[in-house]
Amino acid sequence: MQIVRTILWVMLACAIMLFSFLNWNPVEITLWDGFLVETKVPALVILAFLLGLFPMWLYHRSVKWGLDRRIRSLENSIKSAALARGRDEPVDKPGDKLADKSGDALTPVDENPA
Repeated sequence: MQIVRTILWVMLACAIMLFSFLNWNPVEITLWDGFLVETKVPALVILAFLLGLFPMWLYHRSVKWGLDRRIRSLENSIKSAALARGRDEPVDKPGDKLADKSGDALTPVDENPA
């Protein structure tokens, strides 16, 4: 999976570089009255992309963080419930009961009847 991710990042970087070389034209942008910015097309496109990506990335990270906290909380509650249930059950010693396949308890037979 790591190789696929690396290949995709390399392809994206090549596409951005190709776009930048083919569109290296100056553009003028009027942000406010009297505030004029002159920049290149690739810088403008990349900046616009990052401005759109950043809020969605922050939202994704916050949702992932909340879900990770919920998963950890549920895992901890399951562990504590399992530990509590394990402590409540009596511990049987191996020689206390002998059971046959039907589930009836068998009494140990004394080898030296007196």
